[in-house]
Amino acid sequence: MTERILLVRYGEIALKGRNRPFFLQALTRNLAAQAGRPLQIRYHFGRVLVHLDWEEDDSLIDRLRRTFGVVSISPALQVPPRLDAITEAAAALVARALGRRAAVTFKVDARRADKRFPLSSVEVNAAVGRHLQERFGLRVDLTAPDLTISVEVRDLAYVYTKVLPGPGGLPVGTGGRVVALLSGGIDSPVAAWMAARRGLVVTPVHCYAFPFVNERSKLKVVDLCRVLAGYAGPLRLWVAHFTEIQRAVQLVVRVDLRVTVLRRMMMRLAERIARREGALALVTGESLGQVASQTLPSMAVIDAATTLPVLRPLVGMDKTEITARAREIGTYEISILPYEDCCSLFVPAHPRTQPTLAEVEDQERDLAVEPLLAEAVERSTLQEVSPRESPELLPARLA
Repeated sequence: MTERILLVRYGEIALKGRNRPFFLQALTRNLAAQAGRPLQIRYHFGRVLVHLDWEEDDSLIDRLRRTFGVVSISPALQVPPRLDAITEAAAALVARALGRRAAVTFKVDARRADKRFPLSSVEVNAAVGRHLQERFGLRVDLTAPDLTISVEVRDLAYVYTKVLPGPGGLPVGTGGRVVALLSGGIDSPVAAWMAARRGLVVTPVHCYAFPFVNERSKLKVVDLCRVLAGYAGPLRLWVAHFTEIQRAVQLVVRVDLRVTVLRRMMMRLAERIARREGALALVTGESLGQVASQTLPSMAVIDAATTLPVLRPLVGMDKTEITARAREIGTYEISILPYEDCCSLFVPAHPRTQPTLAEVEDQERDLAVEPLLAEAVERSTLQEVSPRESPELLPARLA
């Protein structure tokens, strides 16, 4: 009997030993959440087999393959492990492929994992290839074929023509919870994406300084969260009221130290929200040496404002690498929209690149830190951002 399935491959999860069931359960749960319906699933030797009882849906497959933990997905036909069944499945897939695009050359790529099958992989290639050549008049090209028909012979046989890459990593929910400082720029959405890719549940916090910035800057962050939610599931976005903090820093802090003090206030604010969310660490989009606040002395002074660990997934990446990843995951085109965030305002011409903790703490003595933070948390808003809603500003380009 022929069944339509999705062959889901996972990589790192296979190395988890006795903890593998925990990670597979999380992956299954996240796949079902992406699908928006219960899934009929079977596990088999490094594969998750999702049985489809509906017509192949490109939108569904695209959502599932964005699930963290998925290395790749192949829509496949599952047939009994017999040569005639494999050949018929291959012919059906070739006929379908030729109906969608022209192809002149092909190859068959068979793998016989079950050694009880009477033919070797090479013999399966030859037998199935000969049938397809006679039936469709295609020419064999083993180097650069227009069409590749893959066959996996296991307890059953699986035949497919497409391998769609996923993001890899670990399923969201297996690594704990963090709060990510999210601006409207290029870097921080990539950092949040990379944190979620390691299995962390990410709660974004955006420091919003209206009327220093207009409302569209906030909508831009919401749109970025929608793209991220397409990978990680719905996000709880905190829009933190930062106006009074920004105003106070402008009034009492020396010009060249304002960026450092603002970053320290953001850390303190994020820590308070993290305590409410049960998060154990903060995530930022800083990359070492990129701007004045991202030197090692600056990072040390900024980190001293919080007792939580600060994770910087981008610390070893340069701007070209970060931009490439932003394009790949679909946040770049939203990030470059010309709406400022509070991080980019009031940046002095010559900020300190090597501040000391003593001089920064001296500048903060005239700041009413605790009342400012209490007011900021009190006036913050929280909203759930779903991946299925359309972005407000610009359709996110899918990777």
